[in-house]
Amino acid sequence: MQNDLALLERLSNVPGVCGHEFATQDLVEAELKACCDEVWRDAMGNVYGLHKAANSSNDTPRVMFAGHSDEIGMIVTHIDGEGYIRFMAVGGLSSQYLISQRVIIHGSEEVLGVIPPRYQGLMSDAEKKRVLDIDELYIDTGLPVDEVKARVHIGDIISIDSDFRLLNEKVVQGRNFDDRLGVYTMIQAMKELGETQADVYAVSTVQEELGVRGAHPAAYSVDPDFGLAIDGSITWDVPYAPEHKRHCSMGQGTGIYIMDRLTMGSVPLCTFLIDLCEKNDIAYQRNIWGGTDASAIQRSRAGALATTIGAPTRYMHSSVQLAHVDDLLATTMLLKAFAENAHELPVYRR
Repeated sequence: MQNDLALLERLSNVPGVCGHEFATQDLVEAELKACCDEVWRDAMGNVYGLHKAANSSNDTPRVMFAGHSDEIGMIVTHIDGEGYIRFMAVGGLSSQYLISQRVIIHGSEEVLGVIPPRYQGLMSDAEKKRVLDIDELYIDTGLPVDEVKARVHIGDIISIDSDFRLLNEKVVQGRNFDDRLGVYTMIQAMKELGETQADVYAVSTVQEELGVRGAHPAAYSVDPDFGLAIDGSITWDVPYAPEHKRHCSMGQGTGIYIMDRLTMGSVPLCTFLIDLCEKNDIAYQRNIWGGTDASAIQRSRAGALATTIGAPTRYMHSSVQLAHVDDLLATTMLLKAFAENAHELPVYRR
């Protein structure tokens, strides 16, 4: 099994801000059609791919994988008399990540712009130490005001203009690895699946960054027995983290969420995943943090065994997210192993 970094690059470079995941989902749908028995979309925009069990029936266990296709971004809220554009965040975006970034405004046509810093000469010593709020920032397109107002409108979506790149032979960088890495490893696992005794649903969900919105109808529709969200594992191997928080590191294997802000990982499922890793020589780590689509899967209908796995990702919700290619491969391997062995878990149905 190998990584397909060309696919990861395509997934990472296509825009897909929350609620506007159309181009991303077109790519996901095309990839799933090449490896699934059935592929479809719902009204929310979720894309589903189904790998049927060898002898699929109403009693067959159902596995749901969920990687969210959306990324954080911005939306146009005002254009002033000089053509400068004001905006608000779509998803959890810090102003610290935005200053001096290039952006793309997606309206009827694309318009390029920048988010400039304040000139130091316009700031007092106290102001130089203060972080600007998002509502104090603006976008400069360099265009005359009449042209800006003709091409940009209130409600246009804005993405950060930062493409995928290889930082070195083992580490990749992208603006939206939360959660294009999850979508990528999910697709890769579906391509590698052999015969299974469970129906496996791969779902590329929407609007996770706005409160796990797409996963709720998706989980209701699939009604899974077992669910894995695939999302970035928060890393603490950075200079700002105290030693006692450093429990998940880039390059040390896929993360298995034991608990996050929204979900207590189902104990039988977490134990099963860890056993699979140890039996199949898959590098893994225990992760505690975050908040993912697993919360919707776990609490849908009569409930499901659910948790999250995913490659450790440094600098989440920034434009310089980093991941290790070995962690991506470990995640794909665990997804494949789980899908092919999930029938060994107990199924809780009335």
